[in-house]
Amino acid sequence: MSHNAILTLDNMSYAYGAKKALDRVSCKVEEGHCAILLGPNGAGKSTLFSLITHLYNAPSGTIHIGGHDVRRQPLKALGLLGVVFQQSTLDLDLTVRQNLLYHAALHGIKHREAEHRIKEELTRFGMLERAHEKARQLNGGHRRRVEIARALLHHPKLLLLDEPTVGLDVPSRKALVDHIHALCRDRQLAVLWATHLIDEIAPQDDLIVLHQGQVKASGEVSEVLEQTGQETIEAAFTQLTGRKERTLW
Repeated sequence: MSHNAILTLDNMSYAYGAKKALDRVSCKVEEGHCAILLGPNGAGKSTLFSLITHLYNAPSGTIHIGGHDVRRQPLKALGLLGVVFQQSTLDLDLTVRQNLLYHAALHGIKHREAEHRIKEELTRFGMLERAHEKARQLNGGHRRRVEIARALLHHPKLLLLDEPTVGLDVPSRKALVDHIHALCRDRQLAVLWATHLIDEIAPQDDLIVLHQGQVKASGEVSEVLEQTGQETIEAAFTQLTGRKERTLW
């Protein structure tokens, strides 16, 4: 395992009955890197996230987060993980601050320290002045910012983002992409971002192309382009999967 690898998956397989969702998937995400898990709908991205978060038990292969085996040391491994799911999980009847305080309490963060971290994260996301508004008063982009702030309260080493820009307008999507890359750069946070939108990928990102449950290519964007002999991610993706994905910018 690379000494900088925060997440390492080795030979992961999973099936729903006779239907194989993942087939011997291996990949890694390193400290300070944003790794894009790119694949069409049905590629296995959500299944992979369910295994990493221990919602599903993997019958074969291993997952390590910060050197801890998710199956054998779930509390230590998952304590290093922050997650933002595709569907919003905020309590809409609570204020932004109340949502964050509740999450902090679940992680055993004392109230005074929680208040400090909440102020810090909301300031980073330009949301401090909205701390006492109910979550239902926020638009989609602002709810996403709160969810990411919540996921960072316990100072995780790894952030999982499951198609976090679904339903957002173009300015909100761009702002979110910029925020996440700044977190990688400033905090040395490891990020695994599942998407099917090619324009969310930055040139410096790592890229994992998943199709029909298999990793078709992985590495830095430039390495994947070299592997496929293509000049653009879109062309490389089409070659690897036979699919053409959308760009919205």
